[in-house]
Amino acid sequence: QVQLVESGGGLVQPGGSLRLSCTVSGSIFSFDQVCWYRQAPGETRKLVAVITRGGGRDYGDSVKGRFTISGDNARNTVDLQMNRLKSEDTAVYYCKARPNYYTTYWGQGTQVTVSS
Repeated sequence: QVQLVESGGGLVQPGGSLRLSCTVSGSIFSFDQVCWYRQAPGETRKLVAVITRGGGRDYGDSVKGRFTISGDNARNTVDLQMNRLKSEDTAVYYCKARPNYYTTYWGQGTQVTVSS
C-alpha cells in the first residue's frame, strides 16, 4: 500500500517562505507524476504544481515564479518550496502520487496559513 505523508505546514507572515515535503513509501521514480494540490475553505481542490518521472515541471498560474517543486530520491520526498507567500495561499495542501494513469494516491494534507 502506497503511503504519502505531508509535512512542513504552519503559520507564516505574508512575504515569508515555507517548504512542504511529501514523503512517499518507496522510490519517487515509481510514480509517473507527483503533484501538490491545495484546497481553501469553500473552494474546490486545485492543482499547485506537478513533477513528472522525467523531471518535467508545471505550476498553477497563481504560484508561477513563487513556488518550486522538486524531487529528492535519496529522501523519497517531493518538496514544494513556497516563497513570497500571500494570504490567498492559505489552504490545506495535499500531495498526490500517480504510479500509472489508472491509480492515484493522496496524502492527508497539511495546513498552511499566511497571516500577519
